[in-house]
Amino acid sequence: MGSVLSRPERVVDYVPETVTRSVKLLVAGNFGVGKTTFVSSVSEIKPLRTEETITEASIGVDDMAGLPEKTQTTVAMDFGRITLNPQLALYLFGTPGQQRFVPLWEELARGALGALVLVDTRRIEKADEVLSVLEERGVPYSVAVNEFDGAKRYPLEEVRDALDLTADTPLTSLDARNRGTCLHSLITLVEFLFHRLESRL
Repeated sequence: MGSVLSRPERVVDYVPETVTRSVKLLVAGNFGVGKTTFVSSVSEIKPLRTEETITEASIGVDDMAGLPEKTQTTVAMDFGRITLNPQLALYLFGTPGQQRFVPLWEELARGALGALVLVDTRRIEKADEVLSVLEERGVPYSVAVNEFDGAKRYPLEEVRDALDLTADTPLTSLDARNRGTCLHSLITLVEFLFHRLESRL
């Protein structure tokens, strides 16, 4: 795509004057998959975060299995921005992962060109629900495996088979704490979305 990435230092508050196009993207995934970390890693502005402390009210409501150290959760959305090249700015909206927040996705999905879905191979079955929500709403997506410390690594084709992804669905891996790997997955998604649009013209 020949993109010129913006500087990693978060010194840009306003959209550069050269930007002529903007794209709204969702960063989706199930509970605890790393969406807030992802948005924080790539955003060139201070990200908006709506994390709250997990309380006893979550017991029996939110599935905490496999997340013994998780103490906070997103209750509305995460928001960040990245200038992907001098003409194109991406606005990132991280969705809350719990089933009870699915109605909020209706609003977040409005005007979104597509979504990057993060998955955790330790709880890969949880991704089915997220993928179904996007498919029902006609939101195109790519998938990125967030490689958590200590999690077993699988070949991406095995992940594709486990998620029953179509052959043309982009699939990458990343570390949500690492800006470079996150940018690679975003660029892959944007290229996929633009090719889809071009093929319809």
